[in-house]
Amino acid sequence: METAGNEFTSSAESPREKDDFKEKNKHYDPGPVVRETGIPGIRMDFNNGFRLSLPEKGNYHVRVTDQDYMVVLMDADVSESFICLNKRYYINYLVELWKDGRKILMHHFSLAGKNVRIPFPVGGGLGDVLAWFPYAEEFRRKHGCNMYCIMPQIHSEILRPAYPDIIFLTPDQKVPDCYASYYTGAYTDNSYLPIEHRQSGLSRSISYMLGLGGREVRPVLTPCVERLIREPYVCIAAQSTGQRKYWNNPRGWTETVDYLKSLGYRVLCIDRERSHTICGRENVMPPNAEDFTGDLPLQRRIDLLGHADFFIGLSSGLSWLAWGAGTPVVLISGFTFPSYEFYTPYRVINPLVCNSCWNDRNVEMNPPDGLYCPRHKGTDRMFECSRFITPEQVIKTIDRLMADHGLPRRRV
Repeated sequence: METAGNEFTSSAESPREKDDFKEKNKHYDPGPVVRETGIPGIRMDFNNGFRLSLPEKGNYHVRVTDQDYMVVLMDADVSESFICLNKRYYINYLVELWKDGRKILMHHFSLAGKNVRIPFPVGGGLGDVLAWFPYAEEFRRKHGCNMYCIMPQIHSEILRPAYPDIIFLTPDQKVPDCYASYYTGAYTDNSYLPIEHRQSGLSRSISYMLGLGGREVRPVLTPCVERLIREPYVCIAAQSTGQRKYWNNPRGWTETVDYLKSLGYRVLCIDRERSHTICGRENVMPPNAEDFTGDLPLQRRIDLLGHADFFIGLSSGLSWLAWGAGTPVVLISGFTFPSYEFYTPYRVINPLVCNSCWNDRNVEMNPPDGLYCPRHKGTDRMFECSRFITPEQVIKTIDRLMADHGLPRRRV
């Protein structure tokens, strides 16, 4: 039991990163308990797990039960004026309160018709939002609640057309009379997730957080109907935020693009940045691809992806964007286990070398060093997880995708 304060965390593990997360994500703070119970002076909500505010110290007894698993989470005499439980994910609560031996409150948790808030991180990756957002809609449908999703406008504007029943707010807006809140994040603190994301996968971790059972749900994005490019084309994205996320094979992108062009495809690079330097190491757009980079609206990229024959990318936001647009995805990653991202039959990994450090609970998740290779930094095995993914392996995957989807091979 906690009796003071409401600490929230992110996937960050260093004090600097935690402080930075809090500063950017003040909308995660649940604030004081203001929702009335009908008993003078006693307020209760579920905006950071179960929270109960009593008018004064006294002879109280509180019992909190999980009604789905029939487990008593708390059964204690209390004299504090504020009580909360260290479980912030979905629980079907039964709350009972006694004062001076007389039961004064029995509350069955119910979300039907209530206002529910799910904030998404400011400054977080596009992939995180697209991985987690669909479960907000599943949760709304299951419980019949009024769902408020809080996120930057750059993300809400691509989701709003397909989700008319969700109320989108920006981080500076408040939810009136909020009954419950659930705080999305790649948490290592198990008070927020019953199953940690490195074990369950990025998207399914939020499914478990919301009591939805771990089923994968694809986000729905809406490309424009009109095709913008007449010729057959493929989209690629080669940039990411840390070097271990890149395809570090020096032949990889160039030979793959050459192969696609030999099949008659235009190859469009749709990264935001043409070049990205990490700790002095420059990563540039494949020189034989067409430059469709730039700080453009995400909808422009969705429109391109919606009419592409397929997409090739990394474990990054644009792969999630392509998946949401309904485009077949070839996903190249060695630092994550294949089940960490969304399911695609065209997931490329080399299991014969070191791999999947991201899913290793003994490895630091967000180091300050962008060249971080947790097991082999400074050795000739550094980034072998992706260096040993060959263009030949990716080309075989492309051939399989084209055969599966009946795509013609236009040799030029």
